[in-house]
Amino acid sequence: MSTAAYRTVFGSLDDHRMGSIEIIQGEARHYAFSNIFDVASRSAPYEKVVVGLNLGYVIETLRAEGASPWYTAAHDEFAISVDGEVRVDFLKLDEPLVEGEGTRLAGEQPKGRPMGYVLLKRGHQALLPAGCAYRFESAQPSVLLQQTIKGPLSVEKWADICLK
Repeated sequence: MSTAAYRTVFGSLDDHRMGSIEIIQGEARHYAFSNIFDVASRSAPYEKVVVGLNLGYVIETLRAEGASPWYTAAHDEFAISVDGEVRVDFLKLDEPLVEGEGTRLAGEQPKGRPMGYVLLKRGHQALLPAGCAYRFESAQPSVLLQQTIKGPLSVEKWADICLK
């Protein structure tokens, strides 16, 4: 038994490094590896960059900075704050989106009833329910991970974000 101590280091938008991956079996070209903080640091605010893909489901990283547009989806989504504080405002839409996959723009000022808001801090997660519109707002640059289905706003740039 080894008595070596391991220390977990959690990155942030201001303090991260790319890291590495150790291949146990196979070839490096069969793996994708990137750093969500590095991706967010090089992304436009609220650009939904895919960092994980499993069939049609995706994990996207977003640089939260200022106010986002209003979004909606025909299915539930989830958002996790991994750096900083992000406010999520919700509207119960008068005419919810019922078809299509992935996040969609909901319009400049969607029609619906305010449902309140959630303040996400590092490690907090929020459900982004189907039939609602939501928008993010952050006073300081922050990082979100969003679980959704690949859609028209999902941006894939594997050649730019993956360890080579």
